Amino acid sequence: MRIIRDYQYVEPQDRGASVAIGNFDGVHLGHQAVIDLARAAGGGAPFGVLTFEPHPREYFAPDTPPFRLMSSKARASRLEKLGVERLYELNFNSALAELTPEQFCRRVIADGLGLNHVVVGADFCFGKNRKGTVSDLQRFGDELGFGVTIAEILEYSGGQVSSTAIRQALSDGKPREAAAQLGHWHRIEGPVIGGEQRGRELGYPTANMSIEGLHPPKLGVYAVLVQVLDGEHKGSYHGAASIGVRPMFGENKPNLETFIFDFQGDLYGATLSVALVEYLRPEVKFDGLDALIRQMDADCARARAILSAP
Repeated sequence: MRIIRDYQYVEPQDRGASVAIGNFDGVHLGHQAVIDLARAAGGGAPFGVLTFEPHPREYFAPDTPPFRLMSSKARASRLEKLGVERLYELNFNSALAELTPEQFCRRVIADGLGLNHVVVGADFCFGKNRKGTVSDLQRFGDELGFGVTIAEILEYSGGQVSSTAIRQALSDGKPREAAAQLGHWHRIEGPVIGGEQRGRELGYPTANMSIEGLHPPKLGVYAVLVQVLDGEHKGSYHGAASIGVRPMFGENKPNLETFIFDFQGDLYGATLSVALVEYLRPEVKFDGLDALIRQMDADCARARAILSAP
């Protein structure tokens, strides 16, 4: 997959593509449907995704609480797995934010990227102050020579598939409900960072990861599937993980600590992808370390049973 970040400098091989446009946070089933339409509309041309970094919501409201379901790197990895050939990840800055709907279509879609076809959801808005509608996009497409397909909003048993609904499911400790909309497990991906090594002393060494910048799922303990994406221990594993502030030790910055079953080795610096499968219990402050260890024993036994079930 080729990544293009500047619409004003585009190689000839990256022009003429059929693309899906959006933020694609989570790359959920609705996003995948839009991407499939872009693939089908291409007629053999390169197909891709046009998105923005940072997320426009982060740009306009930088002090808002973290809301993203995945980092830009994790999003790119997910899109590549779906077979996306071109990722136009444009820098969302003041110049781009000031473009009117017509200027966006003319300067970015037609002249800059030279796109052949675009696919968007029915609720798509674009241009300065989000004034552009799908009807405007179709009109400009007719004028400027690119095709436009409008995808219907995808529904599931609980309502409309959306990143907002997925965030709510995760906040409620319902990772399976989130997965039903995502089409895959919700994963937290990133490098293993140094910790206090208390888990090692308790007989439960953990791989520590930051969740900074991401929407925090409900704090507590989860049964998880783990992929080590690089290094000598690359592979798939089962485990139990805690997302929380570690009240036993007076710390208050949430992170992710994952205990991988039957694993021995050093994972510092490796990149992990941790999939939340089932919420086991909330984070609790125990009376002492013995009580904490007993609970960890019980958590791991329950997680093993859940993950080994057909």
